[in-house]
Amino acid sequence: MDCVVATFAGTASPMLSQIRKHGATVLSLAKKVDRWKFLAEAQARFGWFITSPFSAPVVGGHPLAIEGYKTIAYEIIEQRSGDVPDWCVMPVCYGDALSGVWAGFKELFYDGLIDRLPKMVAAEVHGSLSASLAQGTDHVLEQEVRFDPLAVSIGTSRSTYQALKAIRESSGQAVPVSNDGLIDMQSCLAASEGIFAELASVAPLMAIRALSDRGVIEPRSKVIAVVTAGGLKDLDRSTDPATSYESFDTTADAWSWFLNHNN
Repeated sequence: MDCVVATFAGTASPMLSQIRKHGATVLSLAKKVDRWKFLAEAQARFGWFITSPFSAPVVGGHPLAIEGYKTIAYEIIEQRSGDVPDWCVMPVCYGDALSGVWAGFKELFYDGLIDRLPKMVAAEVHGSLSASLAQGTDHVLEQEVRFDPLAVSIGTSRSTYQALKAIRESSGQAVPVSNDGLIDMQSCLAASEGIFAELASVAPLMAIRALSDRGVIEPRSKVIAVVTAGGLKDLDRSTDPATSYESFDTTADAWSWFLNHNN
């Protein structure tokens, strides 16, 4: 099947390169909101099957995709031999994955396969869900975009009601995550755990740190952070292309450099 991807200018280049390698047509629009207009017109004019949101404000992804996210909850419980985490922390843009995973945990609970439910945490960028929770409103609030987020995958200024609902039902939290410390945390995760995660997937670790510092997450709590994509996806945002590295003419030169830098 032919595939057309409508995205926005400035998104992660490595991700777009992978999409193009699979034969898709990529259309990058200068204004983010024009993606929804384009997709809506494509559906109306040509009857295209739209697999993502195509309205503004966004109401969430395709229902079948959200159903598919439930399997993440199943796998978490399976891999933990039935032990339910206290917290499940996820990177959140429009909340499809968060609401789907929450639905999976609820399904397991209602079927009697687990005896309690975790609290869900949204690691977000501009604080849409955090603002709605703070004001106690069901309206998902638009936020001012104050900076260009490194975690571009979750860089929306307004999330969705389904995400807000999942957080409320689980007595969870929403935590705004800035660019500060994000790349360092990505490097720490890769060096210590062997997991090179995209910057959006590092945001949950920053949220966990913030909640721990505030005493919301206690030291003995069992916490799951869900990694949604690998670091090759946004390599252009996590590395400086101008950075150069040493090359050595001889092994003696290599050893000399190594010993000087590791004493």
